[in-house]
Amino acid sequence: MAVWRKLWCRNLLAVSLLFYMLLHIIDVHARPANMSASKDKSPSSKDENEILPPDHLNGLKMELDGHLNKDFHQEVFLGKEIEEFDEDSEPRRNRKKLIEIFTKVDFNRDRSISAKEMQRWIMEKTEEHFQEAKKENKNSFRAVDPDGDGHVTWDEYRVKFLASKGFNEKEIAEKIKNNEDLKLDEETQEVLESLKDRWFQADNLPADQLLNEEEFLSFLHPEHSRGMLKYMVKEIVRDLDQDSDKRLTLSEFISLPVGTVENQQAAEIEDEWVRERKKEFEEVIDSNRDGIVTMDELEEYMDPMNEHNALNEAKQMIAVADENQNHNLELDEILKYSEYFTGSKLMDYARNVHEEF
Repeated sequence: MAVWRKLWCRNLLAVSLLFYMLLHIIDVHARPANMSASKDKSPSSKDENEILPPDHLNGLKMELDGHLNKDFHQEVFLGKEIEEFDEDSEPRRNRKKLIEIFTKVDFNRDRSISAKEMQRWIMEKTEEHFQEAKKENKNSFRAVDPDGDGHVTWDEYRVKFLASKGFNEKEIAEKIKNNEDLKLDEETQEVLESLKDRWFQADNLPADQLLNEEEFLSFLHPEHSRGMLKYMVKEIVRDLDQDSDKRLTLSEFISLPVGTVENQQAAEIEDEWVRERKKEFEEVIDSNRDGIVTMDELEEYMDPMNEHNALNEAKQMIAVADENQNHNLELDEILKYSEYFTGSKLMDYARNVHEEF
């Protein structure tokens, strides 16, 4: 399965780079081969995404395909309000909204945000993503539980999965019922086998090969379950670990398929991507600084409810905009660095700040 994923990433990377070069819109801050950002999904894939485990999980620093989550800072600062900030939004409206958020983060109302206040806010927004995932899971569970008995068998899910891939649902259901060969292509079979492994991992003891709504949530969103979080880490390490020692070196973490970057502009994308991953590996994930990332270190890094990680993240976010070096954030600093916190750049950020605040 790991080999198939790597080949898929290699092909998609080459196509993506070619596409960007042809359109002359290469962004040197983009990440190569990031297939998992939810905002890039086409509308036609919505129904499919309701029952398929997503690669991109809001509030996690790394996606399930091993890519760093480029929207992490915005997700843990804005929560579910992240979609309200975009390039087309009216700057004055965005500025007003950002000021409202500042007042909420500033818990003691001293017009300055400390690392502890930012940590508290990050934990609140992460919990908000959790609750949103639970809400969405109810709809997804109903979609795969046709008889409404509160449990989903692997065969019930398998039928819905294959139907989402374009197979005739009635024909597939009949073949599964009669134990007939489904005659699947190799790619679909590989994905199905991986999902089956994940399905049984989500089946809590005593294992009955049925998933209830809570277990199905763990299947779709492993960050909600300690056992599934460990499984998620195991899968990521398996895909990145080139020597199969169940640990990650820096070279394994930053490696790209050979021969996929041949253009100077594309090389700049690769260089930026490698720099970002190198920095994250050395300064954040490798907690004991020994040049090796173990499964335990990666699990700690991936755990969205780790308060120590949230505090470190808060300090990093403050450092980005802390121009007066007081280790806190004032309103004008957040407004000036709005693109980092919201993904949207505010024009004339200082205009009427004090009046509006």
